[in-house]
Amino acid sequence: MENPEVIRYTADIVVINDDRNILLIKRGWAPFKGHWALPGGHVDAGETSLQAAARELAEETGVNVRMGDLEFSGLFDTPDRDPRGRYVSAAYTVTIGSDVIPTAGDDATEARWFSLDDLPANLAFDHERIVTAAVYG
Repeated sequence: MENPEVIRYTADIVVINDDRNILLIKRGWAPFKGHWALPGGHVDAGETSLQAAARELAEETGVNVRMGDLEFSGLFDTPDRDPRGRYVSAAYTVTIGSDVIPTAGDDATEARWFSLDDLPANLAFDHERIVTAAVYG
């Protein structure tokens, strides 16, 4: 019998404001330390990916949203999407007001808004693909 592959479960969230900007965090930890990424992280024991998305957003950016406002935007499971091993991410999208000011926390060293037309090059992981799927379908 083969050894089963270990798969880790994560949630990512695409936050768009009324001005069509995207909220990104600068990662404080490897992998991709110093790169811009979507807020997100591991789904903890006993929680759903929806709960994890809302929790991670609050922890990493100080932005609180109602889970009922989050819309599922896709499941991302390409085997090499994370250099640490096999990670499967449920991605969600939410739109919030342009007056919301994020504050970096947890493993984020910075949190800020970027224009959809001027996103940083080389987003961490496959986050450019997640943004494209969430915004443009």
